[in-house]
Amino acid sequence: MRTNDAQMLVLTALADGPLHGYAVNTAIERMTGARLGRGSLSGALTRLHGKGLVEYLDGEGRRRPLRLTPAGRELLTGEARSLARVADRIFETAVPNRIHYQDRLAATDLTRAYRQTALTSLDLRPGHHVLDLGCGPGTGLSPLDAATGPTGRVIGIDHDPAMVREARDRTAALRSTTVLQADVHALPLPAQSVDRIRTDRLLQHVADVPRVLAEAVRVLRPGGLLVAAEPDWETLAVDHPDPALPRAYTRHLCERIVRNPTVGRQLPRLAGDLGMAAPSVIPVTSVFRDVRTADRVLGLQRNTERAVSSGHFTRAQADAWLSHLARGPFLATVTLLVVTIGAGPATTTTALDDTA
Repeated sequence: MRTNDAQMLVLTALADGPLHGYAVNTAIERMTGARLGRGSLSGALTRLHGKGLVEYLDGEGRRRPLRLTPAGRELLTGEARSLARVADRIFETAVPNRIHYQDRLAATDLTRAYRQTALTSLDLRPGHHVLDLGCGPGTGLSPLDAATGPTGRVIGIDHDPAMVREARDRTAALRSTTVLQADVHALPLPAQSVDRIRTDRLLQHVADVPRVLAEAVRVLRPGGLLVAAEPDWETLAVDHPDPALPRAYTRHLCERIVRNPTVGRQLPRLAGDLGMAAPSVIPVTSVFRDVRTADRVLGLQRNTERAVSSGHFTRAQADAWLSHLARGPFLATVTLLVVTIGAGPATTTTALDDTA
């Protein structure tokens, strides 16, 4: 641990009142999940006392309590203000507009990479009928339309009226593409009516994954394919000197933020429950080296504040977490799985165009 980090932890531990050395370390453990080593603690106390930032009160031996001096409290207050200013410059505080957020993701190299993998796995051919479940604002519909050609058909489905309106506007010039507002748990399509189905980060959010998959299987033609691209949020790893903090952050995401955080790894088993096979599972790992880029995808500060409310972080742990992330260097990784599910041998089926 850096010397300054240890000193700031001691000052923070003393913010609520005097403590002796052992109690200081206990308070630090409550804040961060780990105690300072004996050398780190004694070194920090010696330096802080020499700088006039802490002072000893009456007591005996090691039991002499310490308290902040006015200079120490002023420094601690200044550090808190500095951290807030740095965090405001680096991290987003407001929840982004959902359409803008989807556009932002679509524009990243990371998203382009896994979407290309999913597109290749779909094995689209001219004349195919393709269903895009959870199409959002339509950022992924144009490549499907181009791959299936004028004799094909692309249907995007989303439950959000604003997303549907946006997707319709963006695909108005695509003659083979239609966007419907519907619930993916109850698709308004006849059985065996599409050749390919794509989901892109949809299943992590739905209320009933097996029901959505069953609906997909119902409308999929024999010989058809479902390709699902889903993150495995338990693989999210962020470098930090205290490993307990990134583990707590990832646990918070999985327990409180994402409804189905590990659905990607579950898909082969769930497909088997429906009598389907998952012949291909391709991992695509995203690597973030820039904290601002990661924050625009992961919402680091917003979710950290939620983690404080949910009890996964104390306030001091959250401040220590964000402070280190803001200073860098930064490294985070998370793996998304592109899973291909097959619908069995081809037979004569109902055409999608027979629907109203």
